[in-house]
Amino acid sequence: MPVELIILIASLAVAWLVFTWLVKVIKASVSSALLIAGLVLVLQLIFGIGPGDLWQQVISLPQTLWELVTGSPPE
Repeated sequence: MPVELIILIASLAVAWLVFTWLVKVIKASVSSALLIAGLVLVLQLIFGIGPGDLWQQVISLPQTLWELVTGSPPE
């Protein structure tokens, strides 16, 4: 077999592997984004918790965890 043919086959195999990996990553990203959007929508419609309220809780999460672990607010 000529060297060029081997290189062509190898490059096609690598391209196929990269393509399938990229498709899996995009599927996981879209799935996660839809799940988060659905969760925020449910929180807003059923419990009246808006995205701003949720974001404030996310921002204060490290302080809340610190208080839970140590029993006191950080100095």
